[in-house]
Amino acid sequence: MATQSLYLFSLTLLSLLYLAKPFVPTNQFLLNCGSHANASLFNRVFVYDSANPSSVSLSADRSVSVTDRNPSPNSPVLYRTARVFTAESSYKFIVKKNGTGTHFVRLHFSPFRARNFDLGSAKFNVVANGFLLVRGFGVSNTVLKEYILEIDGEFLEITFSPVSDSGFAFVNAIEVFTAPKDFIIDDGARLVNNNGIENYKNLTSQVLETVHRINVGGLKLTPFNDTLWRTWIPDDGFLVFKTAAKQAVTTHVPNYQTGGASPEIAPANVYMTAQQMNRDNLTLNGIFNVTWDFPVGSFGASYLVRLHFCDIVSPALNQLYFNVYINDYAAYRDLDLSMLTFHVLSSPVYLDFVVDSEDSGVIHVSVGPSDLSTPSRINAILNGAEIMRLVNVKGLHGESKKGNVWIFVGLVVGGFVIVCLGVAAVLLIFKCKKKKPKPPRRVESAGWTPLRVFGGSSYSRMSEGTATTSPGPNGSLRIPFVDIQAATNNFDKSLIIGMGGFGMVYKGVLKDNTKVAVKRGVPGSRQGLPEFQTEITVFSKIRHRHLVSLVGYCEEQSEMILVYEYMENGPLKNHLYGLKHPPLSWKQRLEICIGSARGLHYLHTGSAQGIIHRDIKSTNILLDENFVAKVADFGLSRSGPCLNETHVSTGVKGSFGYLDPEYFRRQQLTDKSDVYSFGVVLFEVLCARPAVDPLLAREQVNLAEWAMQWQKKGMLGKIIDPNLVGQIKPSCLKKYGETAEKCLADYGVDRPTMGDVLWNLEHALRLQESGPDEPCDAEDGNMNGMDHPTPSIITTSGNNDTEKDDPIGSLDLTTGQIFSQLMTKDGR
Repeated sequence: MATQSLYLFSLTLLSLLYLAKPFVPTNQFLLNCGSHANASLFNRVFVYDSANPSSVSLSADRSVSVTDRNPSPNSPVLYRTARVFTAESSYKFIVKKNGTGTHFVRLHFSPFRARNFDLGSAKFNVVANGFLLVRGFGVSNTVLKEYILEIDGEFLEITFSPVSDSGFAFVNAIEVFTAPKDFIIDDGARLVNNNGIENYKNLTSQVLETVHRINVGGLKLTPFNDTLWRTWIPDDGFLVFKTAAKQAVTTHVPNYQTGGASPEIAPANVYMTAQQMNRDNLTLNGIFNVTWDFPVGSFGASYLVRLHFCDIVSPALNQLYFNVYINDYAAYRDLDLSMLTFHVLSSPVYLDFVVDSEDSGVIHVSVGPSDLSTPSRINAILNGAEIMRLVNVKGLHGESKKGNVWIFVGLVVGGFVIVCLGVAAVLLIFKCKKKKPKPPRRVESAGWTPLRVFGGSSYSRMSEGTATTSPGPNGSLRIPFVDIQAATNNFDKSLIIGMGGFGMVYKGVLKDNTKVAVKRGVPGSRQGLPEFQTEITVFSKIRHRHLVSLVGYCEEQSEMILVYEYMENGPLKNHLYGLKHPPLSWKQRLEICIGSARGLHYLHTGSAQGIIHRDIKSTNILLDENFVAKVADFGLSRSGPCLNETHVSTGVKGSFGYLDPEYFRRQQLTDKSDVYSFGVVLFEVLCARPAVDPLLAREQVNLAEWAMQWQKKGMLGKIIDPNLVGQIKPSCLKKYGETAEKCLADYGVDRPTMGDVLWNLEHALRLQESGPDEPCDAEDGNMNGMDHPTPSIITTSGNNDTEKDDPIGSLDLTTGQIFSQLMTKDGR
C-alpha cells in the first residue's frame, strides 16, 4: 500500500513539473568561479567570473583559479573549479537602478584537492555589504549557503577574508538575483516569546540565512520544481512522534489567486502535501499535537519561522480550526484558514513568526486541536516550514583599514548631520511660535490604501486635522490614539480576544466606560484588505440595533485601528455546538433568529437598492451580554440590483453549506440568496450541528438536505438538539420548520422575503408562548401572499435604541455612522 501511494504521489509531482514557470528576476548573476568556461546546474547557466567585467568585478590582489585534479564522475562541472583567495578579496555586483530591494545570495562550496591547495582545510570569513555572513568558515563536504538581504544601493560587495590559520579562502559558485516583490514583508511577522505576541518591526533590515526548508508530508523537491530554484527536503527526520502524524495528499493544484501565497513563496507541490493529526491514535479526549524539532545550533539567536498552510483535508470551509505553537508558546490560536484565504479551499497561505532558539539549540513547531473544534472534526495540519536565522552582526570590516576609514567617515558625517538638524529644529520652534499652527499633513498607514467614504469623492477624514475629533452626524467617529492606548492599557497582551489576517483584537474600555473591541491592523498586511474597504465604503450610512456597529477609528502614527462595540457572548455558533457554553433554551434561540432576521430585513430594505450580505451563517451572528443577536462581517456584501434589474451578476462568494444553489449555478445574486443561507441557519439552530459535517453518514453530511428530508416527512422532531427535547410546542415546531423549508426552496422566486420570514418567526414565538389551554393554529399565516402586519423594525437614531413599529419607507438612516464586523476567532 505504501509503495502504491508513493508511486501515485510521484506521478502527481511529475505531472506538475510544467507548473514551475521560470521566475525572471530584475537582477541575476550566476558565476562559475575560478573557471574559464560556462557551466550548467539545474538547467541554469553559470558564466565564468571574468566574463562580464562591466557588471561583475573581482578585486583580488592575490587570487588563483584551481581545478579538481581527480573529480568524481557524479560531481557537477560547476564544482570542479574554484576561486582561491590568499588575501582579502571581493566580488562587486553592479545592480540595476530599478532592481534594488530584496535579493537572494547563494554561495556554493565544494572542497577538493588542487595542485597547491586542499580546499577542505580553508578557514575564512564572508561579508556582504558590511554584514558578516560566516566567521571562521570551513567545509569538508559540498555546502550551499543561502541568504536573503536588502540591497538599497547601486552594488553588492561580497568579501572573502582568509583566517590566518589556513591562509586562504575559496568559493566555487555565486548566485545573486532579485527576490519577488513582498517576498519578505517589513512588518509582516509576529514576535513570539514569553512576553506574548507582538508585531516584529523592520524585518527587511535583517539578513536572513536559510537553515531548513521542509516539504511537510511530501518528497524531496529539487530546483527543477521550484521557480526560485530551491530545494525542499522531507520532514520525516524532524517529526518527534511519527505515529501522531498522518500524511495528506491531493492531486488538485492549489488556488494561488485567493490566498496570501504565490508560486514563488512555495511551489504547488509543497501545498499539495501535508501532515495531519493521525485520528487513528486519538486519545480519549483527542488532545495531542503533531510536533517537529528543527536543530539550529545557535543558542539564543533569533529566527524567522515561516509556516505554510493549505487546507487539503476539509471538504468544506470552516471545518478546520487548530492552534500553532512555537517553542511551546501559543503563536496562533484558533487558526481558521478559511478566514485567511477569502473563503476558498485549497488556497495556500503562509505565516511568519520571529522566535529565539532554546538552550538546546532546537526550535519546536507544533500544531494541535483548537477549543473551537467539535469532537467530530478535531484536526490540525502543516504543509511546509522554513527556518531562517537573523544575521544581525554588522561585518568584520573592523579588521580592515578600509572598513575603519569608512566607519570614521560615517561617524563624522552623521555627527555633522545631527548638529545641523538640531540647529534647524531650534530655528523652526522660534518660527512656529510666531505663526498660527497648521494641521499636520496626513500620514497614511504603512501598507494600507486610504479609504474613501461612502457617497463622496474625497479621501476619508481619518488622517486629517489634529488629534481633536472631527465632527460627525452623531458625534465624532475619530478616536485619538492616546485614548485607544488608555482603553487597552497600552495594548496589554492579556486583553487579546482574537487574531485575524488584519491583526490583533483587544478588549477595551473607553473613557465613557463603553466596552469595545479594538482591531489593530498589522502594517503591511494585505490579507482581508478588500473586504475591509468594502465594509467602510458601502455601509457608512447604515446603523441598526441588530447590526454590529463601528464605534470609531484611528489613523495616527502609521496605525490603522477600528473600534467596534464589544459583543460579550461572541458568535452564535459557539453556543450551539461549542464545548465551553451551556446550551441555549428554545426561547433564546427563537429570539436570536428573530433579531437576526430583523437585521437582515433592514439590510434588504433600508436603502433604495438594499444591501445583500452574501455570507449569512452562525459564525456571523454575534451575541451581546443579553444574548441580543447582531449580524456581523459585511466584507462580502454587495448593493442590491437597481429598480430596473432583477439581480446582480457577480462571482460566487460565500461559505459552503450555506451557499444558495441557484446563485452558485447562475452567478446571479439577489436578496433571496441571503434568505437561503438564513434557512440553513434556522436548521443549524434547531439541530445544533454544523451546516456541513463530512464525518457523518453520507446522507447526513449536508444539514440542509438532511433536515429537509425529515421536514417533508413531518418528522422534524426526530433530529432536533437533544437539549431541546420537551421544550418546543408542536405548533411552534411546525411553523418554524415550514419557515425554514420555504427559505430553502430551490428557486429564489419561491422563497419568502426576509420580512415574511421575520413575521413567521415572530408568529412561531407567539405560538410557543401561548397558554396551555389556548389552541395553537399552526396554519396561521401563510409564507407568501398573506395579509400580515409590517414586521417590527428597530432603528437607531443618535443614542435612541428603542424598538418601534415603523414602515419600511420611513426608516431613519443615520448618515456617516458605520457598522462592521467584530473580528472573532471564527473566520469565514
